[in-house]
Formats: sequence, structure tokens, C-alpha cells
Amino acid sequence: MKKAIITLVISCLFFGALAQKHKLDHYSLAFTTLHTAFPFSSFSNLFTSEFHPGFELGTGFNWKNKAKHDWFQDFKFGYSYHRWVQHSIVLYSEFGYRYKFQKGFSAETKMGAGYLHAIPTGKVFKLQEDGSYKKKTNLGRPQVMASFDLGLGKKFTSGFSIFLDYQQRLQFPFIKSYVPLLPSDMIIIGASIPIRKK
Repeated sequence: MKKAIITLVISCLFFGALAQKHKLDHYSLAFTTLHTAFPFSSFSNLFTSEFHPGFELGTGFNWKNKAKHDWFQDFKFGYSYHRWVQHSIVLYSEFGYRYKFQKGFSAETKMGAGYLHAIPTGKVFKLQEDGSYKKKTNLGRPQVMASFDLGLGKKFTSGFSIFLDYQQRLQFPFIKSYVPLLPSDMIIIGASIPIRKK
């Protein structure tokens, strides 16, 4: 696990160094809901079952910008709450492709990876030598996350845009002994504001 996190940090630093010649071009704010499920198995449940709230703050830039196509990089910081399971704090990056239709509409796909800090919602107790249990301070545990997104967007003439993303998220290792990989479905609804160039 430590090797995976070190590799992830080195990768982020590498992409950060590559990105230095590209200027960030937007800020974004999004609200999320998620639930655990196999990839693409229960999309409708995101709208009909329990609500597990969260938010994401983001920024990014375009690697290449053409009339109909964009290749881009996003950087995200977020929080989500899954009732009875965990609080999640994430810091990750996604590389994506966007196809631009007429009138500001677009469709995109993204893949990413990053750091996830999982804090269980339940109390944790440790068995003592005398047979009693003592409540254990639990500040959470480091995890690796991977993501895959499909999204739709609408950009207005002012540069302001709105978007709707469907994300598949994988968290690992969740519980090594019996649930090493935790898959989640997530809906992300948000807005993006351009950074004005001086």
C-alpha cells in the first residue's frame, strides 16, 4: 500500500511538472451523490435510492484546444459522506477528451487516479489484555482511487458552463481480508467559471 501511494505521489509531481507551461483556465464547483455498486450496474439508483451527499472543487487546463475537440487535465479536491460506511476526502487528477457540438453543447470522457482518505462512520474498539474493549481513535486510512467518467456539458457565451458527469470510482484496498476493492457510482452536477486572462 505504501508503495502504491508513493508511486501515486511521484506521478502527480511528474504531471504537475509537465503542466507548468499550461495555465489553469477555470474553477469549478460541483455537488455529488454516490452509492456502492458494480460499474454501470444501477445508474437509476443514483436518483431513486439513498442520498449520500458530497462536493468537489476543481480546476484544470487544456493540453490541446481545437474547434471541435479538447484534450484536457482536471485537478479535483472533494468530500463525500456514505451513510454507515465512511467519510471520503479525495485529491485526484483526470485526463480527458471533449467533443464540442453546436450551440455550446459537449460530451466528454475522463480517466483519473488519486489519493482517497477514508474515515469510517462507525466507532472502532480495540480488545484490551483484560478482555475489555476500549474505544480507538480512528483518523482514517490512506487509500488509492481510480475513476472513469462520462459527461455532458453546456458552455454559454460568457464562458460560464454547467456539466453533468457520471463517475465510476474504485477505492482500494478497502478491507484486505474480504472486500479489497470498493466500487462506487457517482453523479456530479456542477458549474465551471473561466479564469480571465490578463
